[in-house]
Amino acid sequence: MRIGLVACEIFEPEFEHLIKDDPDFVHKEYVEFALHAYPEDMREKLLEKVNALKGQVDVVLLGYAVCQSLGSFAEAADVPVVMFEGDDCICVYLGAKEYTQEKKICCGTWFSTPGWALQGMTGLVKELHLDSVEGVDPMVFVDMLFDSYERCLYIDTGVEDNGKDYLTKSKVFADQLKLRHDERGCDLTAIENLIKKAKALAESLSS
Repeated sequence: MRIGLVACEIFEPEFEHLIKDDPDFVHKEYVEFALHAYPEDMREKLLEKVNALKGQVDVVLLGYAVCQSLGSFAEAADVPVVMFEGDDCICVYLGAKEYTQEKKICCGTWFSTPGWALQGMTGLVKELHLDSVEGVDPMVFVDMLFDSYERCLYIDTGVEDNGKDYLTKSKVFADQLKLRHDERGCDLTAIENLIKKAKALAESLSS
């Protein structure tokens, strides 16, 4: 079987933890963070990347949640596609029930993961489109936007640190925004299940 992975770089630590040496994945591509800030452009760009793999793979695992514009993505692609069902990446990590519960615990929560921790403040500025504001320090807007936030919740996904020190980076980010830093764990069931789904579909199509 031949599986292609096209995923947001936010998920890279977890996918590399699970499939780094998996020979069934013949193509791996981690796409630049924050494409979801431009939903329609993201959909078009990902369709181009997925369709470019036609004839090279049996199935594409799209490492994205719905992210505003990826509903019915599989139907639009020229290659069989499996993808996450959650609204965003945090929903994938925690599941809808736990995600909702954490927001009830503290509605002013910024969620962090290993991938998000690596992005840090630079990633946040990009996420909020503040990198295109000229003549004004982006932190002026960041401080305004985060005035109602109370905590940064780091989600430990159990991946190897490999010297990247995800937790420390998450704490630095929280300090920059003057947020309380909390931590919790999660398993990788959703990602593992999607990998299994991709393998089962690829096997059925290649047999």
